[in-house]
Amino acid sequence: MVESWSRVMGLLRRYAPADHADLPGPATEEMLAAAEERMGLSLPRDLRAWLLQNNLDLPEEDADDDVACRGFAGFPDEGSFFLGVRAMEGLYANRFVPGGFDPPDRPDDPFWRNEWIPFLSDQDGWAGKFVDVRDGRVGRWSVGGTTITGEYASLAHYFDSVARTLTRIAEGEHPVCEVVEGRLVWS
Repeated sequence: MVESWSRVMGLLRRYAPADHADLPGPATEEMLAAAEERMGLSLPRDLRAWLLQNNLDLPEEDADDDVACRGFAGFPDEGSFFLGVRAMEGLYANRFVPGGFDPPDRPDDPFWRNEWIPFLSDQDGWAGKFVDVRDGRVGRWSVGGTTITGEYASLAHYFDSVARTLTRIAEGEHPVCEVVEGRLVWS
């Protein structure tokens, strides 16, 4: 996972340096331990390692109270963004359900499970990606849509796909994104 995320950061630094410069530093072990305690579960090893490299929470002064989730606009794509520890914890609390899964009559095919930790979301918290704490696989949820478990075998596989997308953008082969003045610009 560390190698895959480093590749993403290297591509961002090289091709969209202004976006890269906006990203904050890492989370601390203390931040992660406190979040785990409040959520009542342990972060998967890969998710923990990622957050210890980049905690992508917006600074408090830049947070917009009118949106459910907060992150850096335009990365990794136009409509969603990576969550930092605070945003991850807030969205998890919003999705958490008594009994462990929603809806309660579909334990084998739920819309949401409490074992899923969101790490990417849209601003409304209605769609995004999660890491399953049981096996580290990455899935996708969407309110009103189908939840997909195991979309990627791991966080590393997902970050590899982000790196491929950034490479296509850098090579001018992406249909709706280009780099303008060191920033990713989506049309």
